[in-house]
Amino acid sequence: MRGSRLLYNENNAAREDVLPSHRAYGVQNGPRRRQAKAGEFFTPLPHSAQNGKRAMPAVLNVGGNNKNILLPPIYAGWEHILLDIDPAGKPDLTLDARLLGTLAPAQFDAIFCSHNLEHYYRHEVVKVLRGFHHVLKPDGFAHIVVPNLWRVMRIVVERELDINDFLYLSPLGPITVCDVIYGLGKEIERSGQDFFAHKNGFSEKSLVTLVQSMVFSQIYHHSTDLEITACAFKDRASPFAMKLLGLPVP
Repeated sequence: MRGSRLLYNENNAAREDVLPSHRAYGVQNGPRRRQAKAGEFFTPLPHSAQNGKRAMPAVLNVGGNNKNILLPPIYAGWEHILLDIDPAGKPDLTLDARLLGTLAPAQFDAIFCSHNLEHYYRHEVVKVLRGFHHVLKPDGFAHIVVPNLWRVMRIVVERELDINDFLYLSPLGPITVCDVIYGLGKEIERSGQDFFAHKNGFSEKSLVTLVQSMVFSQIYHHSTDLEITACAFKDRASPFAMKLLGLPVP
């Protein structure tokens, strides 16, 4: 994740320093939250361990299907808690992500959500993001990955692809243009469940705008031909979190 610009800090003051590859938005919407001290994030004994609940940082994997699908290596050594609407994958929490607000607040150090937000209608994505903010600790962050629909549309036009043409090869097999736009057809047919269908799509700009509206303090994001990644911090990011995620330290 390399290359962009920190456009605003939390006091809404413009900055012009070009970073190796992310754009970070620090937006102050409403009352100022407690500012974390340097080194406070992800200490060897996180807050949850201090009250006897957990002895390691906890990441909530939202919509991860099953634990055979591995998390990124940066979460090695973390407690992996899987939340999914489909009980077939044996999640730790069988729950619709639109209902995250019903869980106890401020209990997770991070949220990982890959290729899940596109399965909700646009107005429902707001509910899911609010839920992220609700369950994250003050020093937590949401790590979001979605298909880059804006770039896929450009590829389709540039290569003169048909909607059923092959786009790329994934661990699940060949992926067509139709699969990226509407959801993996074979999985929808096999399961008979419409929650596998895509009901929404994102450009980098539209994803950041939505996340920004949820009062996250800083948002780092970048895109490739096929994916958009955003890392949204509930409070300001610590050097440890920046290093963990491979983000440039201002």
